[in-house]
Amino acid sequence: MQKRPERFAGAGNPQVFSGVFQRSMNDMPVYSMTGYASVQHGAPASEAEGTGRHAAARRLGLEIRAVNSRFLDLAFRLPDELRQFEPALRERLTARLKRGKIELRVALEQDSGTLPEPSVRLLQRLNSLQDTVRAWLPSAAPLSVADALRLGASEQAPEGDWAEALLPLADRAIAALLSARQREGERLASMLQDRVAQLRALARQATPLVPQLVEQQRQRFMERWREAMALAEGATLPEAAQDRALSEATAFAIRIDVAEEITRLDSHLDEIDRLLAKGGEAGKRLDFLIQELHREANTLGSKSAALELTRISVDMKVLIEQMREQVQNIE
Repeated sequence: MQKRPERFAGAGNPQVFSGVFQRSMNDMPVYSMTGYASVQHGAPASEAEGTGRHAAARRLGLEIRAVNSRFLDLAFRLPDELRQFEPALRERLTARLKRGKIELRVALEQDSGTLPEPSVRLLQRLNSLQDTVRAWLPSAAPLSVADALRLGASEQAPEGDWAEALLPLADRAIAALLSARQREGERLASMLQDRVAQLRALARQATPLVPQLVEQQRQRFMERWREAMALAEGATLPEAAQDRALSEATAFAIRIDVAEEITRLDSHLDEIDRLLAKGGEAGKRLDFLIQELHREANTLGSKSAALELTRISVDMKVLIEQMREQVQNIE
């Protein structure tokens, strides 16, 4: 764990302030693993080969969905004519994303405002193929107009038409996804900082309670030993009785002392603040720190000797559990 720099050291020194400012400028944002991006590329109507007629326009649509995952898990949904671009798309995703379950989907869509016009050559070929099929399979259904239009659309744009458009479109989608994940990450970081502030307030409430409990218990021990001495009518030496009472009170103070747990809890909160300020790939380290916070809150509750400390421990566990759910979404 790196040593946390002092916040106000050298506040009046311009060089120190410049160095602190430079470090803050180098910090990276906190990214969520949840996000969505969708982009489209439209192709104008092209001249159908050898027909003199205009073919219907088509659109290339690309969307990326991302949810949380322990590792980087990529899945691709590509049409057959664009399957060859999967390695290049995978390379672009792995270069800019570190964690998350990512699904990239590409679709070639027909413009709803126009209908494809099959070429005469295609219609003649379809008619010939239909005659051949029905000669062997008389019960086969004839081709419908919708079938002819669908098959005509498939010949409008060869796969090479999208070679120059797909990868730049993927870069736009990845940039939009990162922007969405950054915005969500900022909201998560703000929520975590709010929970950290509440945990610090609870720790401040618990700190003065321990000395008060120790003193109260010491007084109880002394009163009980005085009562026991009165019943024994001086059979036990006063000094020995007092020493025994003080020993019991000391043992009790050691059992309920939570100063070490509070110190460790503050240290973990400082590290969470540092990671959120630094940004970048902080999800796994934050998850580990949340586990440590939960352990300290549990220990605080098990050592509790008063209802107020028990309440503080329960409130801490509620806040830590809220943090755990959100940290699972941080890259």
